[in-house]
Amino acid sequence: MKQEYTIARNQLDGVEAFLRVAERRSFRAAAADLGLSPSAISQTIRALEARVGVPLLTRTTRSVGLTEAGERFLEQAQPAFAGLTAAFEAARSFGERPAGLLRLNVPRAAIPFLIEPVMEGFTAAFPEVEVEICGEDELIDLVERGFDAGIRMGDYLEADMIGIRLTPPFRLVVAGSPDYFARYGRPKSPADLRDHRCIRSRAPTTGAIFRWHFDVAGQPLEIAVQGPLIVNDLDVSKAAALRGVGLAYLAEPLISEHLAAGRLELALEEHAAWSPGAYLYYPSRTQMLPKLRAFVDFIREHRPPERFLKTVIPA
Repeated sequence: MKQEYTIARNQLDGVEAFLRVAERRSFRAAAADLGLSPSAISQTIRALEARVGVPLLTRTTRSVGLTEAGERFLEQAQPAFAGLTAAFEAARSFGERPAGLLRLNVPRAAIPFLIEPVMEGFTAAFPEVEVEICGEDELIDLVERGFDAGIRMGDYLEADMIGIRLTPPFRLVVAGSPDYFARYGRPKSPADLRDHRCIRSRAPTTGAIFRWHFDVAGQPLEIAVQGPLIVNDLDVSKAAALRGVGLAYLAEPLISEHLAAGRLELALEEHAAWSPGAYLYYPSRTQMLPKLRAFVDFIREHRPPERFLKTVIPA
C-alpha cells in the first residue's frame, strides 16, 4: 500500500529564506546572503506563509519584524533546520573522503591469510575508517545484511556482484592424519570413501550435508560420504582430522602448514577438484563510497604477494 509523505511536497520551501530574514531583519540583506533578489525572497516567504496559513513577518518600509506565529515558527524551525543542515553535511562527508564504518563478511577460515595481512596497513592508512569483520561461512545477501563487501569463492558469486580475485585457483583435497591412515588405510578411489570415517559438513543455509566433489577422468563426480562427525565450521573439521577422528575435505590452503609439517597427509590427490579461488566482492553500484573504494584499492595493491600465496595455495 502506497504511503503519503509525513511532510507534503515542497512544504520546506522558503524555510531557509525565512530564517535568514528573521536573523538579518532585512529582505535586502537576506537576499544578498542567499544570492537572490529581494523580490524573490519576498515571494518565497509569502508562499511559505500561505502554506502555514498565518503571517510570519511584519513588514514596513523601514523594518522587518516577527509576528507571534513567526516567533513560534522561528523557535521550532531554527534548531530543526540546523540539524537538517548538519545531517546533509555529515552524509556528504562520506562521499568526500574514506570515513565511517566498513563492514566485511568473510569466511572464518579465510581471515588469517587474506584479511589479517592487510588490516594493520589499511587501518593505519585510513584512520577515519572503522573496520568490522564478521567471520561467517553462510552465503548471505550483502545488501540486505548491511555489509559493504565480502569474500567468497568465485563459484558462489552472484551475477550482479563485482568480484576482485584475491587468490589463484586451489584444490579441494581429502586429508587425514598419519595415525588415521595407519589404522584405516588409504582410499584408492573416491568410491572407497564410503568405507571410511569422513568428517562431514552441513550447509548453514539449507542444512544439507555437503557432498564431496572430485574429478575422475575429466568428469565431475559427487560422493555422499558417511562418518562419525558433522560440523558447520572448517576449523573444527581441520582440528578433528588432526586428531585422527576421520578424513576431512578442505581447501588446500587451509591445511598447507600441517601438510608441510607432516601432521596431515593427502589422499586421492589425482582426483582433487579445483575451486576458482577467493574473491573480494561487493554490489555493483555506480556510486561507491570512498571507504569501500579505499579498501578495494588497498587490497588490490597490498594483498599477499604471489610468493606467499604459492606457499598456501599451490599453483
